[in-house]
Amino acid sequence: MSIQSLPDPQALWRDVEAVRAQSPLVHSVTNFVVTQFNANVLLAAGASPVMAHAVEEVADMAAIASAVVVNIGTLDSHWVPSMRLALETARKLGKPSVLDPVGAGATRYRNEVLAMLVRERPTLIRGNASEIMSLAGAAGATKGVDSTASTDAAIESARALCREVGAVVCVSGAEDQVIAPDGRWVGLANGHPWMTRVTGVGCSASALVGAFAGVQPDPWLACVSAMAFWGVVGERAARRVEAQGGGYGSYAEALLDITGQLTEQQFIETVRIVAR
Repeated sequence: MSIQSLPDPQALWRDVEAVRAQSPLVHSVTNFVVTQFNANVLLAAGASPVMAHAVEEVADMAAIASAVVVNIGTLDSHWVPSMRLALETARKLGKPSVLDPVGAGATRYRNEVLAMLVRERPTLIRGNASEIMSLAGAAGATKGVDSTASTDAAIESARALCREVGAVVCVSGAEDQVIAPDGRWVGLANGHPWMTRVTGVGCSASALVGAFAGVQPDPWLACVSAMAFWGVVGERAARRVEAQGGGYGSYAEALLDITGQLTEQQFIETVRIVAR
């Protein structure tokens, strides 16, 4: 991608404003470790979260939602039919969907479930390097739900996954990579190491991608906007906490505060978009 075709930060910010103005309903079938934090991040961003996983209602909920997010972190056989049905409903109704393949490659069961979910053709897939490499069938090692590979190592796997599934793929890491099936590709160089020290921060990125996809019809641009926003929030939250002498607990609170308080000027002066 050339410098001339990089997304305009002001255009990305318009997506932030759209989430705040339109309050998209984001239906999440997510893991129970992060449910509350994900919901609070969505609320702080201006979205409307619903965390419903009962198979009896997920189709109805997905039908009224602006976007569907499926996160397999705390995988459970009782939830798998709900995950599949939520993605299937979104696909049939033409609604955007996000798959977060937490811990892909860690166990055979997890891989089997993911293979089934990918067949439902999610609109977007966001994961760390090891997860994306595993999902694409590459030899990527996963330590529990943490990545043991760099984002650069996962690029070819991400591009292959784009072609196979037809989904926008985001590889999260020190520099996030967002790749579209049509070849568009940028890096986002914001964030802070503390984002790996608070449970639910990565999962909240996927939730935000869903919120932004609910207001931005271009899935690639929605993902770029969401990841750029969350990276800037993470970076500026760390600055605030470090200046106050706080730590990880204060950081979790600061993430929520700045998600709701971030201004256009702060975003524009902080965001770093990298041509790839």
